[in-house]
Amino acid sequence: MKRIGVFFGGKSGEHEISRMSVVSVMGAIDKEKYEIVKIGITKKGQWRLFEGEDSHIEDGRWEEESKPLNIGNLRQMIDFAFPVLHGPYGEDGTIQGLFEMMDIPYAGCGVLSSSACMDKATTKKLFEEAGIPTSAFHLVYGEDVAEDVEKVADEIEADLSYVMYVKPSNMGSSVGISKVRNREELKEALVLAAKYDRRILVEEGVNCREVETGVIGNRYPEAAAVGEIQATKDFYDYDAKYTDDAGTIICIPADLPKYISEKIREYAKRAYIALDCSGFARVDFFVEKGTGEVFINEINTIPGFTKYSMFPSLWAEAGVPFGELVERIIDYGYERYNAKNNG
Repeated sequence: MKRIGVFFGGKSGEHEISRMSVVSVMGAIDKEKYEIVKIGITKKGQWRLFEGEDSHIEDGRWEEESKPLNIGNLRQMIDFAFPVLHGPYGEDGTIQGLFEMMDIPYAGCGVLSSSACMDKATTKKLFEEAGIPTSAFHLVYGEDVAEDVEKVADEIEADLSYVMYVKPSNMGSSVGISKVRNREELKEALVLAAKYDRRILVEEGVNCREVETGVIGNRYPEAAAVGEIQATKDFYDYDAKYTDDAGTIICIPADLPKYISEKIREYAKRAYIALDCSGFARVDFFVEKGTGEVFINEINTIPGFTKYSMFPSLWAEAGVPFGELVERIIDYGYERYNAKNNG
């Protein structure tokens, strides 16, 4: 029986979301085929082996019930790694690099694609290079915000029009994101985003519908159904994504003309290939109201797997139940490992 190490927690601002997601993933793994090894990473970066109840991961009791883990022994403990680590140090290529160095097959995107997709500004530049439409943006550095926020605001206002969205370039789950309508809100949002990352992305707002699709595969990816998020709040923020199911309306499939849904699915696969993604990812889009024009927003290489999450729901709509989805993700990880190692 192969041993799958599932990795959760992490040093990022998405630590709690990771713990919610991993419980769902573990519930979908075939226990007759795989032995699950639960490996948690605390907010301080301590690695710990947990052998208790899955519910204690979600409620936080796992830390006091776990024991320290020597990561030097990781190769002897597991045959395959399944990182369910959202955000920095888990979704940005760092832990993927560790698995590569230890010669451990793993689920999801590799080092390059994980790193590129995690940085929103880099991603948008690569979308442009691939000829995939994306909204107008401006890259800002936290050091410049700290030195002279007024000058930074001047530069942004010369380049973009309100309404704008200000985002830490290397953060997910809407952490540190602000919608701004004027200069004062812009300055406040820049200071907030700089607390999470030194690279800050400012995007020009699009009067749009927010839609998503899931992609799985390696060289020849497949796209799932297209779903729409209708946020009852001002925008689809952290709470709406993970803690308040009454705060959003999820429509799967999205009520869109077939040609627009097909364009979204094709753009998603093109973007997935352009950024050298593998295994699985969720690709987010804007559909401009009135014109129907499609803009790609970002790629999430380790999307949420919670009960509120779109990724597994999109694939369920496409006829792939959760257990099969997880099994295919594991298979894609082995496929990429074998191809890289001429296995």
